[in-house]
Amino acid sequence: MVAQRADSGSTDHPSVASRGLQETHQLDRRQTDRLSYSLALQFCLMKTPFRLDGRRALVTGGASGIGEATCRTLAAAGAAVVIADVDRERAHALATELTGAQVLILDITDEEKVNAGVGGLASLDILVNNAGIGLVGGIEETSRTDFEKLLRVNVEGMFLVTRAAMPKLLESHGSIVNIGSVAGLIGVKRRFAYCATKGAVVALTRQLAVDYAGRVRVNCICPGTIETPFVEGYLEKFHKHEKDKVRAELHARQPIGRMGRPDEIASMALYLCSDEAAFVTGSTPTIDGGWTAA
Repeated sequence: MVAQRADSGSTDHPSVASRGLQETHQLDRRQTDRLSYSLALQFCLMKTPFRLDGRRALVTGGASGIGEATCRTLAAAGAAVVIADVDRERAHALATELTGAQVLILDITDEEKVNAGVGGLASLDILVNNAGIGLVGGIEETSRTDFEKLLRVNVEGMFLVTRAAMPKLLESHGSIVNIGSVAGLIGVKRRFAYCATKGAVVALTRQLAVDYAGRVRVNCICPGTIETPFVEGYLEKFHKHEKDKVRAELHARQPIGRMGRPDEIASMALYLCSDEAAFVTGSTPTIDGGWTAA
């Protein structure tokens, strides 16, 4: 009987050991599964920088030049872009090339249309105030009509669009990028009205950044001379018979030896709109090939 009990005991112990070993394996497996899940979750949460997936961006003057480049860049980063412009044909042509883009035909100086158009958007995360015009001439060459026109487009238009967009930007804790100019930071010969209005854009940016700190980020890019249809229009209007000569002078104005490209401004706009710029507000970065440093 003792031997039998001993035999019975000898058959019981391996079973207990086996169960213990199985439980250990199951515990190890559960720990491994949890670790794998945790690593997978961390991997999923790691996002590509400068992405704007799920966000809607409104770009004024979005059908050409810096505005077009900005629309393309933001759309490539995942944003649904609203191309706001007075040029219906170019705006629609661009929209066909960009996934999820829509067109808003908009005169930014028309308060009623601005309120209806911007207010009619379902949501808004990003506003790029790019629309603007220029003028060559010192104060004695500048008529009151031309001065008021620049103020109306470059300053009042930006005011109207920003005011209409602000409720939606507050809802989304969004971002505003204003396109200013180095002309808003330094004096440029024979650009009296343009310098005045771009200086106002810089001041407007800084004031909004203070009022809405922690709720909406507001920054202003200050480009140097950028090779766009804007510049070509200037050459055609004021230097029709010496375009190549003046174009070369515009290239040489930047210490780097060339005018900037629209996509270079758009890349800065993308950064300022992204989560990577969460601590950036009230800033006025220059992209000018060293012009303001010289």
